[in-house]
Amino acid sequence: MRLDVPKEVQDVVALLSYRGYEAYLVGGCVRDALRGITPNDWDVATNALPEQIQELFPEHVYENRFGTVGVKTESGDPATEIVEVTTYRIDGDYEDSRRPTSVQHTHSLEEDLARRDFTINALAYGDGALVDPFGGEDDLRAGLIRAVGDPRARFGEDALRLMRAVRFAAQLHFDIEGETLAAIRELAGTVQNISGERVRDELVKLIGSDGAERGIELMRETGLLAAVLPELQEGVGVTQNKHHVFTVYEHNLKTMGYAVDQKYDVPVRIAALLHDVAKPRVKRGEGPDSTFYNHEVVGGRMARAILERLKFPREINDRVSHLVRHHMFYYNVDEVSPAGVRRFIRRVGPEHVDDLFRIREADRIGSGVPKAVPYKLRHLRYMIDQVKADPISPAMLKASGTDLMEELGIEPGPLVGQVLAILLEEVIDDPQANVREHLLERARAIHAMSDAERAALARQARERAEEHEENLNEDLKKQHRVR
Repeated sequence: MRLDVPKEVQDVVALLSYRGYEAYLVGGCVRDALRGITPNDWDVATNALPEQIQELFPEHVYENRFGTVGVKTESGDPATEIVEVTTYRIDGDYEDSRRPTSVQHTHSLEEDLARRDFTINALAYGDGALVDPFGGEDDLRAGLIRAVGDPRARFGEDALRLMRAVRFAAQLHFDIEGETLAAIRELAGTVQNISGERVRDELVKLIGSDGAERGIELMRETGLLAAVLPELQEGVGVTQNKHHVFTVYEHNLKTMGYAVDQKYDVPVRIAALLHDVAKPRVKRGEGPDSTFYNHEVVGGRMARAILERLKFPREINDRVSHLVRHHMFYYNVDEVSPAGVRRFIRRVGPEHVDDLFRIREADRIGSGVPKAVPYKLRHLRYMIDQVKADPISPAMLKASGTDLMEELGIEPGPLVGQVLAILLEEVIDDPQANVREHLLERARAIHAMSDAERAALARQARERAEEHEENLNEDLKKQHRVR
């Protein structure tokens, strides 16, 4: 048997062997190479101790307690720039289903492989031969995820392996072997002992795979969904109204499935999965006329809390919760003016417009509607293209706050913001008014008004800004907030 191994990795193995040490490729890189997939990284196991590895490879990184030395190769390829070389080891007892209390080096490759999670990851390759003490190659051919040895013991050592089993099944399109599946169901709740960061990383890999829809459903079937995303679990069996043929959970899952099919990025997939997460909590009534008022507002808050619990970076949390909050955007060809479209862009943020269209399309397909982009959405996209260069924020006005202060002889304060807000609404109504001289003239006129007159004008500006939102609310009430 010959695997296609990069020269940089071969050189690391060769030097270890030349110095009299055993050296084998192990784990996921062997699994992927056997499947004809180029590994993302390469791992080597050896009976050389960490200090001996470091002596052989002066250019290295070593900052861990597991005996792993990162050998620098300067290959320029991210997959081989660092080759991780780890001393054979056995793990001591585990605490809280999270981590071993101790690590002991061993001279036995098989003992090292025995501590690994699944048979397809307990493979080693060296000298043109495969070392496979647990039947991983057969499981690879059969498409099975099987725990090494006693699955309850493996999952008891590290509960994150529960998520890894489902993630591998989703990524590889494999099934989970019967005893392993039964152990996941039995121990699903222990995943709550794992840090949010570690669970998040597995969830991101799962949702980022093309088997994400099946992976989330496997989480539901095994009880992991209730432990990791209980808010999503709440939608199981919750019926909707006459606009939907699926339950809330089924609809969320199918909406994400469309986002996966379209190869949207992970934050959009997460927003698609959570876009209707609040419906079970706001549902009123049963049958064809049940309602879900304000589910997008409540859902935005719920999405933020979920992602905070799972320790997602703030920028991803902000993006996802914003998409969930605004996924119900309203647009009627005969009712919304170009100024309304400008206010829509300002309200949702120009950087989010494309994502919101993606969520809306996914939402429609997830509802059982055959057409992702109806005429209304095509027309809105056309209108957005027409007005996208128009001013929608104070920064786009031809007269800045500094200009106003110099022109009016006033100090920084609420008055500057009030005048800018009035000018902006006037320019949104008429972009041709965005001329510096005109804006300064209007600013002088506004400044000359009494406080009451200026406050009334500011109130009118706010009302125009809210007009689009009010239209949204009225239309969604008619549609029971499900479109």
